[in-house]
Amino acid sequence: MTRAGDLWRFPGTRAAAFAVLAYLYLPIIVLVVLSFNASDSSLARWEGFSTHWYAVAAADGNMVHSIEISLTVACIATMIGTVVATLAALATSRTRFRGQIAVEAFLALPLVVPDIVAAIAILLFFVMVGIGLGVSSLVLAHTVFTIPIAYLPIRARLEGLDPALAEAAADLYASPWQSLRRIILPLIWPGILSGAMLAFIGSLGDVVVSYFISGPGSTTLPVYVFSMVRMGVTPTVNAVSTLLIAASASLLTLSYLLGRRFN
Repeated sequence: MTRAGDLWRFPGTRAAAFAVLAYLYLPIIVLVVLSFNASDSSLARWEGFSTHWYAVAAADGNMVHSIEISLTVACIATMIGTVVATLAALATSRTRFRGQIAVEAFLALPLVVPDIVAAIAILLFFVMVGIGLGVSSLVLAHTVFTIPIAYLPIRARLEGLDPALAEAAADLYASPWQSLRRIILPLIWPGILSGAMLAFIGSLGDVVVSYFISGPGSTTLPVYVFSMVRMGVTPTVNAVSTLLIAASASLLTLSYLLGRRFN
């Protein structure tokens, strides 16, 4: 049986791995560095360290408004999606029922469908039922794909629980609600929190669905940045992109540490 460490023995494996990592992360590093460039051009040579472009981004009223919209939509969609995902994970993990595989596949479907297809489908549905485009439509659309994102880590956490714990609680005359509130939820809360953080990141960084669903006055930050890039990459775009990277990296790191701490 081949171990993971044995793969490094093949000629060229390390070089290929480092080349792929450089291809993925070197552009991000360059973007972050250029966000602190004093030059007024995003592609100019380095002319000194400066945080000027972060101040310019903070002074942009439209950008600040888009940040508020993004945070509002992400928070509400994450809360709703995490609650639904937790209930779905509890329903699909505690008992086996007919059609369970189909239900689980249905829950994961938003992650498989291409974003452009999902965005057009949601837009057509909102038009058919008469839902106006705005913050409410963004929350509904984002909730659709935050549910499967949050569902996966919560379900994984539930799968790791010992079934004897619930059985012991029942033997001590605990009701199903008491067992859920005092035993199961305290044990799976790291998975719930990890799922919520991943869902928040997914909502905060979404571009395609938000581009189609957002209405006048409800432009999210990624869509606003996308519109800026169409006019040309500026140092302000680099600064805002760096802030998004920092927020996503922080939440992903925290989610990873929680998983390591409570596993």
